[in-house]
Amino acid sequence: MPNLHDIERRINSVTSTKQITRTMEMVAAAKIRRATVRMEQSVPWANALSDALMSTAKYAPLTSEPLLQRRGEVKRSAIVVVTSDRGLAGGFNSNILRAAEKLIREKERQGIEVEVVSCGKKGTGYFEYRGIKPVLKFANLSADPTFEQAAQIVAYVSEGYRAGSLDEVIVLFNHAKNSAEQRLVTETVLPVPEERFSEVLGIKAKDEDIYYDFRDHADDVHMGDVDFEPDAETAMAYLLQSFLNTTMYFALVDSAAAEQGARRTAMKSATDNANEMVETLTRLYNRERQGAITTEINEIVGGAAALED
Repeated sequence: MPNLHDIERRINSVTSTKQITRTMEMVAAAKIRRATVRMEQSVPWANALSDALMSTAKYAPLTSEPLLQRRGEVKRSAIVVVTSDRGLAGGFNSNILRAAEKLIREKERQGIEVEVVSCGKKGTGYFEYRGIKPVLKFANLSADPTFEQAAQIVAYVSEGYRAGSLDEVIVLFNHAKNSAEQRLVTETVLPVPEERFSEVLGIKAKDEDIYYDFRDHADDVHMGDVDFEPDAETAMAYLLQSFLNTTMYFALVDSAAAEQGARRTAMKSATDNANEMVETLTRLYNRERQGAITTEINEIVGGAAALED
């Protein structure tokens, strides 16, 4: 049975830990709003690019852009895995990494060679420990991703897709459904899916976005003539590259918001557990102290009775 000093020292230790987890919870809560706002601000731009891309595709031959071509057989695939740089976020990283490893094994069973692009220290460490060397890896950007990071990833995979060394590009990340819930998303980036990226995630339905009033909602509406400078093929290539950059950046920003939400939830749970432990230890301390006082009183009474005899 621990003595009073040991229990008191344990209470102080848990209290100190509780102060740290509580602080981390508040910091994560403050970062959630900023990350969520940045994610929401990227949606209208992605919607506008998607609309422009689909409109341009009507005038540009699909055969003119390799990124729009679907391969008959997938022989080599690139998987972009978005994790965090730091831990203490519950199952945020483990869910992504388990899904990524399962997908890699599934592709390999199908005879498909797999390249891995790792965003985040946790993912990089996980893959390197298992003998998988990422072709691209990024660190210290998970909480504050940059558009340059997204552009670098897209430049690599799009060049490989155009050259024929890649037949498929998939991104795995945690979508911030709300501040307390995250959802694993496995999204095909190349070949470009027909569905709009924001609609696939369910963030904004088509009838809810800010461009709804400017869309044509009837099949008999005349689209009008469109002039392209220098030509439709060049405009198509530019819009497609911009759309892919925005798509990848959206995934990184969405993951950053999900990371803060997961960390706040994990730290809140740790703080609640610390409070419960302090209460339990305090009750144990009081019980032991009461027992010690009772023992001392009995000794005093016994000693006084012995003196009287």
